[in-house]
Parts: sequence; C-alpha cells; structure tokens
Amino acid sequence: MLPKEKEMEVLEAYDLTKSYRSAAQLCGVDHHTVARLVAARAVGVELKEEPAVRSKVACAFADKVTEWIEHSTGKVRADVCHERLVAMGYTGSERTTRRVVAALKSAYEHEHHRVYKPWITEPGMWLQYDFGTGPVINGVKVVLFCAWLAWSRFRVIIPLCDKSLPSVIAALDRTFRTCGGAPTFVLTDNERTVTDAHIAGVAVRNRTALDVSRYYGVTVATCVPFDPESKGGSESSVKIAKADLCPTEYNLLDDYTSFAELERACEALMSALNSRPHSVTCRMPNDMLAHERAYLHAIPDTPFSAAFGESRRVGWSSVVSFRRARYSVPDRLCDMAVWVREHAGEVIIVAGEGSGAHEVARHRKVGPGQSSITDSHYTHHRDRDPLAPRPRATNDAERAFLALGEGATRYLVEGAALGTRRIGARMAEAVTLASLHGRGPVDAALGIAAMAGRFCEGDLGSILVHGAAAAMVALPPAEHSLSGGTQMWSALGGADEDEEDER
Repeated sequence: MLPKEKEMEVLEAYDLTKSYRSAAQLCGVDHHTVARLVAARAVGVELKEEPAVRSKVACAFADKVTEWIEHSTGKVRADVCHERLVAMGYTGSERTTRRVVAALKSAYEHEHHRVYKPWITEPGMWLQYDFGTGPVINGVKVVLFCAWLAWSRFRVIIPLCDKSLPSVIAALDRTFRTCGGAPTFVLTDNERTVTDAHIAGVAVRNRTALDVSRYYGVTVATCVPFDPESKGGSESSVKIAKADLCPTEYNLLDDYTSFAELERACEALMSALNSRPHSVTCRMPNDMLAHERAYLHAIPDTPFSAAFGESRRVGWSSVVSFRRARYSVPDRLCDMAVWVREHAGEVIIVAGEGSGAHEVARHRKVGPGQSSITDSHYTHHRDRDPLAPRPRATNDAERAFLALGEGATRYLVEGAALGTRRIGARMAEAVTLASLHGRGPVDAALGIAAMAGRFCEGDLGSILVHGAAAAMVALPPAEHSLSGGTQMWSALGGADEDEEDER
C-alpha cells in the first residue's frame, strides 16, 4: 500500500502524461497500481489496503499460528512460527509466514489492548516526581530529581548526589517551598526510599516516609506499574531534563566542571520551561501556578529533620563516620546526635532539630578510610604531639625540677630522647645548684646543656662556672672601681713645669 503522498504523486503524473505506463515510470511504481488509483478516483472512493495474506497455503495454518500467538500473549517470533509450520508440512515461503504472523498479531493486540481512562487533574491535588540519570561531574554520577505539579504543569529540577532518603526529603522540601505549598497527594515510583516491600501487589510504606507525610500534611502514593496515565508527566519531565542537561552529541553541551554549574543550568532550564506556554494548556506554568497556589496548603517553616541528612552520634574523639570516612565536629557535641549529608562534593553536618537546627561543620568529601579534621573544632583539647612530649610531674622531686623553668623542661625532654643515664640524679643536682645560684642561672644553664647535648656528670656545674666567669670579665663603672688613679702624677708634672718657669 502506497503512502498518501505517493498516491498523490502518481495521480499528478497520470494527469500530466495521460498514460499508465508513463506515470508508472515517472513514479517508480507498477502500471497496474496507477490504473487502480485512477479508477478509484474516478468513482470517488478511497483505495483500500490489500489483504495482508494472499497465500491460500498459509490460510490452512492460520488457526495454529493464532494458537501460538495467544499462548505467548502476542510475543512469539515469526521465524519460530515458520520453523514449526515447516515441520508440520507447510510449503510456503518465510516471507509469507511473516506477513501472516504480523496480521494475526495486529488482530490480537487490537482485541487485547489496554484501555486507558484519561486522568482529569485538579488544582492543588497531585505532584509527581521521578529520577533520571544526570551527567558525570569529576567522576561522580549525578541524579536529577524531576517533580511535576500535575494541574499547572509546573516543573522543578534539582540535582542530587544520590537517591538516599535524606536527599529525597530535602528535594521534596525544596520543591514544596518553590511551589509555595504542598499538594494533597505526592505520587512517586516504587522507590525503596518510600516502599519497604510489596505483599500481594500492595506497597508497604517506609516508616520514615510516613513521618514525612504527616509532617508536611501530604499522602505519599506509588504509581501503578506500566501506567502512563499515573506517571507519564514525571517521566516526560525526566526525558526533557536529560535531553537538555546531560552533555551528548545532540545538544553539544560541554562537560560540567562543578556541581554549582549544574545547579545553575537546572535553574535556567526550570525558568525556560515554566515561562513558555505548555503544548496542552496553551498557558505558561508560572501563570497557572499563581492560580494553583490558592489550593496548596502551607508547610512548616523548618524542613523535616531527616532532610538534614543521616543521623549519626558524635564519638568522644569529636568525629562522625560517614561513607566510611571520618569528619570532625566541634568538641562540645561529643556523644550527641547530629545530621550528616553530602551535597555538591561537600559533607554538611547539622545539629539540633526543628527551628533550632543549624550547621556546625562543613568538609570537602574524602575517600573511604580518610579523615577530614579541623583544628578549630578542638578548643578544649590539650595539644599532645608525640614528637614533642610535655612533661608532667608525678612526685615532689620532679615537681621541684620542672618548677625551674622552660630550660629544665627542655633538658628533661632532650635528655630522655638521647637515653641519658642517671638523669634523675642530674635533675636533683640542678635543684641543689638552684638553691645556691638561683633558679634563673640554673634554668639558663639547663637550656644551654639541652641545646649542646651535654648531659654528663659535672656538665651543668661547668656551664654555671663558665657563665659566672664570663660575667666577671665585664668591667664595672669607674666610680665603683678600687684601682688607683693617675691624679697624683699630675701634681708632679705641674711642679716641674713651675721650676722651669722660675729658671
């Protein structure tokens, strides 16, 4: 059967040539076809499609082929039917068999096709959401959360790091606030985030999903499998989002360099989709949303707690474990519950609930087995470096030695690191010398001994004596000197000059 455009071309060629064969040569068809078309036009009727089955040989086996089609619910292949027919004595060609099977399959599908009842939406009633595979950013595959307000056709597209329950709750909260309220029903696919299991075809709800429903005042329902009327809108949103956001050879998009760049692209796409007339309603979704907001109910001022992330308890080392990595939090939160989530390559930690929830830490995501530690989180922590130990006195002798000053501390640390023998006796000697020479000179001598590596017996006393000798070399002021002056010689010199003058 020729297409309608081809039939018109054949008739135009005949009107031009007034010859069946010439028109057939111009159009590349058989001259008998030209004759049938001209005859049908002459009597004012449309040329009907020829029967799909012309072979009388195939008609004898049509009942058997119909049986196979019904047994396979219309899925049996034509080549399989041909092999079985040949074994039963069929002498026709495989081409004829394919035509017979195609015609009988078409009749079966027409008889057993599913009838869909149109879904009449109402303002403020339904919101659908689904997920699509997003682009890959820095080796991480992003998930596109696509929501669709059914009556106004208002679309919301949010990139997520994963499809975990905290991410989904955070996306729903953001969707409700973008729309200006929450609808009565939220329709989604049979995701594990809202469904724990199916029993006799009935979805068993996740307990956390029920808590979210009560918090926002919505009813979460799952789509009917293979039902385009109940999930076609969200799937169309996913299709549009993937076509316009994922870099392919068709849209010539460059790869995204950061998660923030993808977020900006999603915002731009949402603005474009919601500000142009929809093909069905012929109205902009933004205008329809302004009308639908009157039918949406208000939502709480603060997000549901699980939207902040996964619950974790802070250990006594002031860290939480997330995705097999460790992240530090302020030490005041030890042994308290916090919320942890990943967003745009960062790990965000929130403490508190409801209106009191606030962000307490933010880290760059690290790999499994790694740690991200912020020093400012440990305000009450004593810095203990294994390479620079801080001595702590355990008895009176140690306490008296360490009381001499930093030089004594350095002397003990350096001496212990070098394995000095009888270091306790050296410490007692330093305390004794301090009672004779004072703490200051002895502490300075201990510091010099530590820097010079002199921890043997008598080294400390030698350093003290050397320091005292160096101090004696300094000349005192002239007014405090006991040495005789030369003033007496001046009188002698003056007398000699007077005698010379008299002479």
